[in-house]
Amino acid sequence: MEKNSVLILNNEQINHKIRRIAYQIYENNLEEDQIILAGIAKSGFQLAQKLQAALQEISDLEVLLCEVKVNKKNPLQAVTCSLLPQDYENKALVLIDDVLNSGTTLIYGIRHFLDVPLKRFKTAVLVDRSHKKYPVKADFKGISLSTSIHETVKVHFKPGEDKVELV
Repeated sequence: MEKNSVLILNNEQINHKIRRIAYQIYENNLEEDQIILAGIAKSGFQLAQKLQAALQEISDLEVLLCEVKVNKKNPLQAVTCSLLPQDYENKALVLIDDVLNSGTTLIYGIRHFLDVPLKRFKTAVLVDRSHKKYPVKADFKGISLSTSIHETVKVHFKPGEDKVELV
């Protein structure tokens, strides 16, 4: 752990949260044959990969992954996706990030997918901090955490050593 950091979730707790979110996603998409998990680059995509593995364990859904790249320093720059629009058109899609802080990253990710008709659109995060700047919410979340705006939540994905810290 980093100096002056507080462990919020350990590896086992994160795995439990991921499995619970996977069940929620599956329950919300029981009538679907296929679902798209769109992970925001880096940690959001890593979380999407873990959710894909959990969904494949508990369901017969075909789960497609895509990586969504949002410039967090300049979110007005073009958002890119590793799938073509026709790959997710008229399908159920879940946009995934590790932490929902102000909502900036998620809102720009959502905006990218608004140009294509979707059957269903949901959002998922591991940690919801509730410091909203935009009217965006997480439909599926691992944990809600009350923090001060000056604190930072760090999610570390490392095989067997996943953890969430408050710094």
